[in-house]
Amino acid sequence: MFDQSFATLEEMVVATAEMVRPTERLTVSQAASKYRYLDNPGSYVGYWPNEKTPYLVEPMDVLTSHEFNEMIFVGPARTGKSDMFFNWLTYTAKCDPADMLFVGMTKDVSRDWSLGDLAKAIRHTKALGEKLLPGRKNDNVHDKFFTNGMRLLIKWPTITELSGKTVPRVWLADYDRMEDDIAKEGPPFDLAKKRTQTYKRFAMAAAESSPGRPVLDAKWVRKTPHEAPPTKGILSLYNRGDRRRWYWRCLQCRDAFEPHFGLFSYPSSSDFMEAAEAVTLVCPHCGYPHLPEHKKDLQELNHNARWIKDGQVWLPNGKIEGKPRRTEGASFYLRGPAAAFQDWQSLVFNYLNAMDAYERTGDETQLKKTITADQGDPYTPKAMEGGRLPEDLKNRAQNWGGTKDNPIVPPEVRFLIATIDVQAGKRPSFVVHVYGISERGDVYHIDMFKIRESERLDDDGKPLPLNPATHGEDWKVLIKNVIEKSYPLAGNPNMRMSIKLTGCDSGGEAGVTTNALNFWRSLRDDKEGRSYHMRFRLLKGEPKKDTPRVRLGYPDAERRDRNSGARGDVPMLFINSNQVKDLASGMLDRKDAGEISDISVFGMVHFPHWAEDWLYSQLTTEIRTAKGWENPNSKRNEAFDLLYYCLALIIYHPINIERLDWSDPPGWAAEWDQNDLVFKDGDKLPFSSTTVTYDLEALARDLA
Repeated sequence: MFDQSFATLEEMVVATAEMVRPTERLTVSQAASKYRYLDNPGSYVGYWPNEKTPYLVEPMDVLTSHEFNEMIFVGPARTGKSDMFFNWLTYTAKCDPADMLFVGMTKDVSRDWSLGDLAKAIRHTKALGEKLLPGRKNDNVHDKFFTNGMRLLIKWPTITELSGKTVPRVWLADYDRMEDDIAKEGPPFDLAKKRTQTYKRFAMAAAESSPGRPVLDAKWVRKTPHEAPPTKGILSLYNRGDRRRWYWRCLQCRDAFEPHFGLFSYPSSSDFMEAAEAVTLVCPHCGYPHLPEHKKDLQELNHNARWIKDGQVWLPNGKIEGKPRRTEGASFYLRGPAAAFQDWQSLVFNYLNAMDAYERTGDETQLKKTITADQGDPYTPKAMEGGRLPEDLKNRAQNWGGTKDNPIVPPEVRFLIATIDVQAGKRPSFVVHVYGISERGDVYHIDMFKIRESERLDDDGKPLPLNPATHGEDWKVLIKNVIEKSYPLAGNPNMRMSIKLTGCDSGGEAGVTTNALNFWRSLRDDKEGRSYHMRFRLLKGEPKKDTPRVRLGYPDAERRDRNSGARGDVPMLFINSNQVKDLASGMLDRKDAGEISDISVFGMVHFPHWAEDWLYSQLTTEIRTAKGWENPNSKRNEAFDLLYYCLALIIYHPINIERLDWSDPPGWAAEWDQNDLVFKDGDKLPFSSTTVTYDLEALARDLA
């Protein structure tokens, strides 16, 4: 195994003794401060100083934990994160021998690292150098053998180098500069970790990197406080771990917070250096402006900081409470302001310069570099940005009572509108949203649900799956589940409000339009005379610039063949989707309720406290471009469509909200004690057996 000759028996005994020497009981950080020597004249000369980078202590000590078999560290440049490997190597060689595998970005990078940084560490750290066996076979570019029997392999991410090897300890450096998929067999980390599997709880696979992969979804909504945006690479590994973040304590209020670039405050100035020199970091709790010198004083911020796991809270009294995530990986994410070798002025100056370059040239290269390498944040390409963020909407959610399973009507609502989207796919469904409209023109999300079961039964009497495209009879579920649906009133659950008008998209996969038209006809020809067809509108978007905002039409009015689903006898609302989506977007951007005035009858959009994250994501999927509203990432957007359907319905007859006289409203828009659509729970629906009539003269004016 070793290429070494011994001059005497004593030398052989000493060398053999190294292989059986008991483990020295130190942590990696303790071994580093005791044995790792750095010789960087002009910067630092001496043994490794844990107090300089206190945020590296816990990640290093996890490397020898039997509780975890993964350690992931995400951080910007100039944090010292790459030195963790040399400290781990020193610990392994001196205290606890075990084979190690180092994986660099490429073969050339690994070679240069071996001849440069590794050789320097071995040369200056006596405890490491004296363990290295001499001889070309024992000490070469890609293999290092030590007197205690351990071996260090220096490789790169190819399927050949990450297969067929069994080692207990693996380190992948600068992970986000590696390929995501090695020979179509998986990510490099998972392939490397496979090499450690034999050692079970004694195994450890570690990776470090700044976040170099772009954000995949600009409209992502954080599900937990420490979740990172969706990306490939190192942040994907971080998200599957226990998600630890580095928290400081405010020097004034003593509350804990995570320092990041977004907390910087600096003046607006054409002199970027002047702006950078005035930077402070503002406490998100009390607004106290921390100065750059507070970070430089280790006793102030970094020294008294802590790693906090996702699910935990660091209280002002020093206690940590909460239930942390339980995983097999310990993952750490440090942001730019806390980096020991990076000053705040440089962070701001680099960012301002990069933004200036982008605004002048449109080139994002410099901006991406400073956000990922300096700030330690993943980069969102400008093409993916646009409009509001899901979290902006979620932060405005209100508690007006009720729950997801028992929604209620808030006091401001005068009438209800339901809109339906026909969803295809493996599990076809009707997606239904119910909205409340207030006197001020505000829109309240009252309810949202899916209908997936038909009224057809299988041989066991169980409902068969819904399929609106192939089974026309499946549309009948909308009568009971939507048209006749009602909701309890806030503060008076014995009284309920029924839905004024329902709108349904008429498009979709083959068969949907024909069945939608036939369903409307069945409502018109209802034998009980309920006139539900007057409470049900078919809708169709048309984004042409020269079309009216909303118009009534009769599809294929010239076609009379009996096999055609459209015969010109079914009214349909055609919506200029770009214009009405512009209106919906403006309402979503509003943060204050509407005012009763002659200028505008539309206010803001309200969300219930129980709404789930998908609602906010779907409302922010589309962006406005020169071509109109587009869905660049082909994400789910039903909520945005259903909202603009709602606005189209209240713009047109019979609602006509822009002409509605709230001082003398129709009965269906009156206050609750006089509202025609409010009834006592258990009583008959207000419109279930009566014919609904409208002012034909007003309708004629609308159609003109």
